[in-house]
Amino acid sequence: LGENKLSGMIPSSIYNLSSVTYLELGENQLQGSLPPDLGFMLPNLQYFNLPRNQFIGPIPFSLSNCSKLQLLGIGKNNFTGKVSINFGGLRYMWWLSMDENHLGSGEADDLSFINTLTNCTSLETVGLELNNFGGVLPTSIANLSTQLSNLKIGGCQISGIIPTGIENLVNLEALGIEYNLLTGRIPSSIGKLQKLQQLALGGNKLSGKIPFSIGNLTLSSMLGLEDNRLEGEIPTSLGNCKNLVGLTLAQNRLGGTIPKEVFGIISLSIFLDLSYNNLVGSLLPEVGNFKNLEFLDVSKNKLFGEIPNSIGSCTSMENLYIEGNFFQGRIPSSLSSLRGIQELNISHNNFSGPIPKFLQNFTLLKILDLSFNDLEGEVPTEGVFQNVSAISVIGNRKLCGGISRLHLPACSIKNSKKHKSSLGFKLLISLSSGVLLCFTAILSFYLLYWRKRRRRASSSRSIISDRHLKISYKELLKATDGFSLANLIGSGSFGSVYKGILDQGETTVAVKLLNLQQQGASKSFIAECKALRNIRHRNLVKILTACSSIDFKGNDFKALVFEFMPNGNLERWLHPETNDTEDELKSLSLLQRLNIAIDVASALEYLHHHCQIPIIHCDLKPSNILLDNDMTAHVGDFGLSRFLLKTGNTSQNQTSSIGIKGSIGYTAPEYGVGAEVSSHGDSYSYGILLLEMFTGKRPIDKMFKDGLNLHYLAKMSFPDKVMEIVDPILSYREGEDEEELAANITESRKNNIRKCTQECLTSVVRIGVACSVESPRERMNMIDVVKELHLIRDNYLGVWIH
Repeated sequence: LGENKLSGMIPSSIYNLSSVTYLELGENQLQGSLPPDLGFMLPNLQYFNLPRNQFIGPIPFSLSNCSKLQLLGIGKNNFTGKVSINFGGLRYMWWLSMDENHLGSGEADDLSFINTLTNCTSLETVGLELNNFGGVLPTSIANLSTQLSNLKIGGCQISGIIPTGIENLVNLEALGIEYNLLTGRIPSSIGKLQKLQQLALGGNKLSGKIPFSIGNLTLSSMLGLEDNRLEGEIPTSLGNCKNLVGLTLAQNRLGGTIPKEVFGIISLSIFLDLSYNNLVGSLLPEVGNFKNLEFLDVSKNKLFGEIPNSIGSCTSMENLYIEGNFFQGRIPSSLSSLRGIQELNISHNNFSGPIPKFLQNFTLLKILDLSFNDLEGEVPTEGVFQNVSAISVIGNRKLCGGISRLHLPACSIKNSKKHKSSLGFKLLISLSSGVLLCFTAILSFYLLYWRKRRRRASSSRSIISDRHLKISYKELLKATDGFSLANLIGSGSFGSVYKGILDQGETTVAVKLLNLQQQGASKSFIAECKALRNIRHRNLVKILTACSSIDFKGNDFKALVFEFMPNGNLERWLHPETNDTEDELKSLSLLQRLNIAIDVASALEYLHHHCQIPIIHCDLKPSNILLDNDMTAHVGDFGLSRFLLKTGNTSQNQTSSIGIKGSIGYTAPEYGVGAEVSSHGDSYSYGILLLEMFTGKRPIDKMFKDGLNLHYLAKMSFPDKVMEIVDPILSYREGEDEEELAANITESRKNNIRKCTQECLTSVVRIGVACSVESPRERMNMIDVVKELHLIRDNYLGVWIH
């Protein structure tokens, strides 16, 4: 009865068919729980398959009685609790699938049932991924059937090391333990699994070097070691893996050059991702071997040199990311061969020369980021260049032209040269006269310039970087209309923020003016400049320049100039002012809040784990989170930020700011008793922020007194009373969404949506509580937060889409 549209519960009469051996009910809309004595009522079951339904409750222990059971498939349901089945008597079992449920409770003995699977000598497939299993992988996993070909336990909460003896599973073709909490090293013995075709160990905390023996996995087609703490160089032995179609080593601590052998894996066709490491050297000409590769990402490394012309041979390329390196030279003309390119990001490098015209002819190009290079000349106006939201050219000071919405200066018209011999004599006479006039003009200008320069009341220089536009006090004064109240858009501890218009009314910016009379303001300015100088992330505010000068009265003047965020800060969206009509119309949907939560967590993850020197923000709160046109969140205000320098086995803080104060309600409690700044403090602030976003309650609300605070309120409501504390506006908006779809969905589907929404909110509150616990070392880190929030959002979107 599989793959139908059956709904409701399994009729009790089915369980009276004691002679049934085959029961297939997968991919329906069945719900309810399984009877505890199922295994006694259907003792002859050999094939029991219920995937992709809506079953709940525990898995009946009585299934231990089904001694003839060969296949048990209960994946993609909502089963809960511990797996208590004793598989010791199910010696014919060859297929076990319990993936994508809510099994386990994060406790040490969650996987103890694996010990009983060792008796299943015919076992070929075990799927346990995307559950709540905790504890460590039992050493008995090495004693599972040697017939085992698929073992997948990813997306759980499993800690500890990869068990020794894993190499005993000599017939393994797929091993997935990704996105858990595993530590330790990748055992070199893993190279003995020579039938392995898929190895997924990403998203853990594995450390040490990638074992050279990884090159023995010559049949592997997919290899994922991303998002760990791996270090050392990429082993040259990877070149032996001639069947790889996908390889990711991203977000580790790998150094050295990219081995020539990696460029020799010509089978790579789906992806090669080496981003967010410390790789050095150049991109070798052998990159042209990747004729079938669709996705290449070497961003956020320390690569340099010119892009080889051979990259034009990668004619299947759809996504190319090389941003955040030190590449230089011109954009190679051979890129014109990549006619199928859809996303191209070469930002934050040192490319020079003009923007190639051929880019406007790429009909499939959707995203083009050329920002923060040294490009010059006219910006094309056709193709992707017609869509201002699809391109970015900011940070290239020598560009001109383009569509008007780019707000670039007009290009100067160059007169064509005429070389006709009949004009030679006239030209000579004109030049003689012209030289004399020019010399007189230049001399006059030179003298006038020096007279003015000696009288100037201000000077400026950028203390951020030479690549940023230099700007004077006079220009900022004009841009903000004399720092008028009409342009005031915010204020904080050390100054005020004004809206400004630069480039003859074509560029809108935010100007942060420091109040130097306030103690610590100068140090805050230096701290913010240092923090923003080398960090680049889509969810951090983009600084355009800084001005350290004197004003017309001879007073010190310091200001930072940022990209303007038209949707203001998160504070105004969470708590609209009642006397502001525009604010009263603001409200955020559940999905928008999820997106903002992910954006902020991604920014903190970058600051804590992917900067060369980790940065602690120290003042995370809604007013420091800015929203652009697309409601993408950008974390700002680094005036209290600190660098976390590691010396030996210890960490020490370094900053130019004054003592850490942060903001009441968001500051980690340990800071109040003099504890050192750490990423755990930012985690606490994020947890409070997350709870505020989804409850609508400020941490300094009047209701919080006598020991009650936002953390404890959420903790007491979790999990059964979460819906009682969520933002009422949020509940109202989700109700409106259901009404809009009411004509097109069944009551069952509506119930499913409500259930999924509640699960989403419960999960978010759980993360908020976990981030804001009192003990710093027990708080969730941002890597795990980002991972879990992505899963929550995917599940939430899935119920609306499907």
